[in-house]
Amino acid sequence: MSEPKPSTVEPQYEHHVQLKKARGLTRLGIEKSANWYTDPRRLAFVLSRYKFVAKMLSGKAHVLEVGCGDGFPLPIMLQEVQSVHAVDIDPVFIEDIRERVDDRWPFSFEVHDMLSGPVRRSPFDAAYSLDVLEHIPADRERVFLRNLVDSLVPAGELIVGMPSLESQAYASAGSKVGHVNCKSGPALRALMQEFFHSVFLFSMNDEVVHTGYFPMSQYLFAICANKR
Repeated sequence: MSEPKPSTVEPQYEHHVQLKKARGLTRLGIEKSANWYTDPRRLAFVLSRYKFVAKMLSGKAHVLEVGCGDGFPLPIMLQEVQSVHAVDIDPVFIEDIRERVDDRWPFSFEVHDMLSGPVRRSPFDAAYSLDVLEHIPADRERVFLRNLVDSLVPAGELIVGMPSLESQAYASAGSKVGHVNCKSGPALRALMQEFFHSVFLFSMNDEVVHTGYFPMSQYLFAICANKR
């Protein structure tokens, strides 16, 4: 019996058609769908942040994400680490994950307020938290970070990403909602050095990570190791 004729002009794309028939189309999460609708470039920037973090934590066995939102980018992490446990303060996002979780990219998740204490599934080899610290009031930031650090093994590593203080003059109204604690590069470094002996700071503009001048950066990454 002869093979069925591909429905696509070029046969290499027939797999895409068959995957659609077998599994349907991938649905964006509640937050990332809004990003795509209102500002598609923002989604590209967010996904590039996850790729950077995934590469930095490559090979880790047990990783914690704090402030996972709808969890849509998690497969990027799972290409590099063995497992991820994702937490968020908002039950709406956790329920959205539950509705979309894909057995090809399995991860655990739960509602958790990091201000209330360390994550119960501790300890983790590494953790990361993107676009969260700027939402934590300055008088609670050390409680947040202490509970996060206490969720790590003694040799655990942490990556924190946040918009720079200087970027807020150019940020859209929507992106600034809840931003009560953005920081300059030196301020972020100084804060993280209270919890880690080694803090490496990177700049980011759009999807490009670099070591440029911090006041001209849209976004900052602090990679932290050697817990105090």
